[in-house]
Amino acid sequence: MHSAVFLIEFGAIILGLGLLGRVAGRLKFSPIPLYLLAGLAFGTGGLLPLGASEEFVAIGAEIGVILLLLMLGLEYTATDLVSNLKTQYPAGLVDFTLNALPGAAAALLLGWGPVAAVVLAGVTWISSSGVIAKVMGDLGRLGNRETPVILSILVLEDLAMAVYLPIITALLAGVSLAAGSLTLAIALGVAGAVLFVAVRYGRLISRFVSSDDPEKLLLVVLGLTLLVAGIAQQLQVSAAVGAFLVGIALSGEVAEGTHTLLSPLRDLFAAVFFVFFGLHTDPASIPPVLLPALALAVVTAATKIATGYWAARRAGIGVKGRWRAGGTLVARGEFSIVIAGLAVTAGIEPQLGPLATAYVLILVVLGPLTARYTQPLAAWVAARRAPERPDVVPAPDPVPPLPEPAGREGG
Repeated sequence: MHSAVFLIEFGAIILGLGLLGRVAGRLKFSPIPLYLLAGLAFGTGGLLPLGASEEFVAIGAEIGVILLLLMLGLEYTATDLVSNLKTQYPAGLVDFTLNALPGAAAALLLGWGPVAAVVLAGVTWISSSGVIAKVMGDLGRLGNRETPVILSILVLEDLAMAVYLPIITALLAGVSLAAGSLTLAIALGVAGAVLFVAVRYGRLISRFVSSDDPEKLLLVVLGLTLLVAGIAQQLQVSAAVGAFLVGIALSGEVAEGTHTLLSPLRDLFAAVFFVFFGLHTDPASIPPVLLPALALAVVTAATKIATGYWAARRAGIGVKGRWRAGGTLVARGEFSIVIAGLAVTAGIEPQLGPLATAYVLILVVLGPLTARYTQPLAAWVAARRAPERPDVVPAPDPVPPLPEPAGREGG
């Protein structure tokens, strides 16, 4: 009976996602907000809570994030990554300054203390790599000139999580400085080792993975990705970082074949991820913290747009690309929820969890909208502000010559 209920629930979820995807396709709109609203409707405190399929949906959601980052990594080589990181690290510093500080300030203004301030800074700082990867794919922008800039900022944020998560875990647990330093050293060592292997031995990895049989290629790539992601997460490094680095380690025909084989799986599990996010949000916990969450969302949406605009301008991207880069970075998601979840488990501030959930829900819905409409809106505002110019501009009247001063004649 339990198996039958699971099949019914999960089948209904997949069918519903397909129908919502069709609706979004006809409206020429990203389906992500519809997936989230569906999760809210059938999650905790929703219209018809699901139970039997919850554990499988949770695993599927985690796989969805991993596949999203793997596919994003396949778009670029290891050389591209290192080059972008070398040139874009100032954008990472600007990103941290503009987007982490508002979260820390909000926590202090609410009287939550310094540890909660560090937590909320992380929630507002990190963009959602999963949401942004999906949005860029939906809008057909993976080949745009501004995409490497966006990718560089996302990678810098994901790599920064290798440092931030051990720090925040130590703060929440109240461990000693020595124990926290050891955890941080392990995290940095693992991230550096995986990056070194991806850059130095990427071609050998591609040869090892390569196969003319699509079935064997799919099994080897998927298994390698999940293995590396799991090891990375076990060692306090983000699973998403591990999956992304596997993607950049693969190149040539292997990357092309993997992209073709995994695209349908990515779309399926990515949709499950967004539904899962909504399933675990109780709608009743949102109204009390809606106003501060909305204010924080508005401020940090503006700061993310400014971050993307500045980074794209620094990279020599045109004005349209600058606005597209800024609008694309607005969405927050999986990392913000992970960070808030750590704080909720530690019990440092009861309202932090609902506020973070409301904040992410606002921006995960707003993110696809800003990605699509920031550049057209900026162009419309610029056109409205530009003064009207006639077709023919009359020449200015000639200026008569000044008279010669008296007493200067005859030299």
